[in-house]
Amino acid sequence: MISDFSPMKTIPTISIVRGLRVLLDEDLAKIYGVETKVMNQAIKRNRERFPDDFMFQLTVSEYSNLRSQIVTSSYGGRRYMPFVFTEHGAIMLASVLKSKRAIQMSIEVVRAFVRLRNVLTSEIRSFVLKQSSKTDREFKKVWKIIEELANPDPDDHKTKIGFKLNN
Repeated sequence: MISDFSPMKTIPTISIVRGLRVLLDEDLAKIYGVETKVMNQAIKRNRERFPDDFMFQLTVSEYSNLRSQIVTSSYGGRRYMPFVFTEHGAIMLASVLKSKRAIQMSIEVVRAFVRLRNVLTSEIRSFVLKQSSKTDREFKKVWKIIEELANPDPDDHKTKIGFKLNN
């Protein structure tokens, strides 16, 4: 294990692969303060904890595409394609590694994913609500109704929706 966590030269990138937001295994290893090899050995011993929606191995084309997006240098190469971890996989990884550092950093990883989700939601909402045509104003009404449905008033005692049989 790497004893001291030194600041990373680059900030790990949350990328989108197969429609999921993921982090590379080597980035998570740096975050958790362990060698990638050690981390992957722990994963192999606990493979049942990592279903495909938590972690998966990249294909050659996915890895090439990802490398070109994040502009990484090739420094020695890899014997296998890297694994990537979703938010849930990153959290599960902390439980497998079981160190205080892994637990602390899993909290930060979760916060990063949450911040990303909030920023994306905010950007989408801002873009949609800035429109000014009549259609857009109608959409604002729909958006408001959706927000009200998503956050119902607990004190509101409306009649239940459904069918009533007349006796």
